[in-house]
Amino acid sequence: MISENYSITPSTETGALGIYHLKRFWSRSRASRSGAVASDAFIDEWPLDVALMDALGLGIEQTLQYLFRESPTLEEFEKWALERNGGTIPANRIEQFNALLTGRKLHADSSGAERLLSPADHEFWNENGYLIIPNAVSLEDCIAAEQAIWDFLEMDRNDSSTWYTAHPARQGIMVQFFQHPALQANRDSPKIRKAFEELWGTAELQCNTDRVSFNPPENERYRFPGPSLHWDVSLELPIPLGLQGILYLTDTAANQGALTVVPGFQNRIENWIHNLPEGVNPRDEDLESLGATPITGKAGDFIIWHQALPHGSRPNTAARPRITQYICWQPLTREIQRKWK
Repeated sequence: MISENYSITPSTETGALGIYHLKRFWSRSRASRSGAVASDAFIDEWPLDVALMDALGLGIEQTLQYLFRESPTLEEFEKWALERNGGTIPANRIEQFNALLTGRKLHADSSGAERLLSPADHEFWNENGYLIIPNAVSLEDCIAAEQAIWDFLEMDRNDSSTWYTAHPARQGIMVQFFQHPALQANRDSPKIRKAFEELWGTAELQCNTDRVSFNPPENERYRFPGPSLHWDVSLELPIPLGLQGILYLTDTAANQGALTVVPGFQNRIENWIHNLPEGVNPRDEDLESLGATPITGKAGDFIIWHQALPHGSRPNTAARPRITQYICWQPLTREIQRKWK
């Protein structure tokens, strides 16, 4: 439902930041908050909304909370976005988003460029649905990002009694921490971007602005809160290509809450779902029994997986926390299922 008195700002109308869709996104949020627009009136624009927040270096939850709690003016919203980014948003990120929205290509054909992934890598990917990119980020950059997380959470890496302290940004093992130069440096890793480009088959990609994760060891007072194996995508078939990624900021052993996936499940998920008894919810099944495998890695290793793989963390029974950063490059034109199942 849209009020007759409400006019929709076009995506190409900009504010002071010069980025497309921001003014439309802001005006829709105000209209939704006031009841002039139904909350689901522009549900098909959600992928574009997310891409806008990524381009602005903003987390989804922090942005929505700000818009609906504060109901800012456009100028206040743009000022807030700048403040979250230390006073400036790189012009290349704005240019990239504007180009993606209008379908203008910024990158030349790279088919003849040197490849990061070997034929063996592609074969492994096709069979298993995940890849490990070793040394995707330098150890120095990992240490900087890890320290930023320790500082943000106000914890002491050498004092385990501080690892379980409550913090408003902690949501289980997830941490709502988005803006920091060390985190952005990892998102800009050429090796990580190149891996996504080769798997997507295009260089016209945009990086998301995602969270970090802090998974401390279990003890007599703390137990792993999840998430265990799950999907972040609709199970409406067929499941389109979608990629997810995680950067290990510390060496991570199998028993240290390592990322866990069911290798190769992208090749058999359709048959598995079709063979479930009628009325059974696939998300309620014992996904561990499908062949769950923890993926170990060194600090700086990056893991990409197909969104059709059940994935998650697991209890940390080691001596040190698992600390990671989520990073994903993706095209604005990727296929997204409209029906959640």
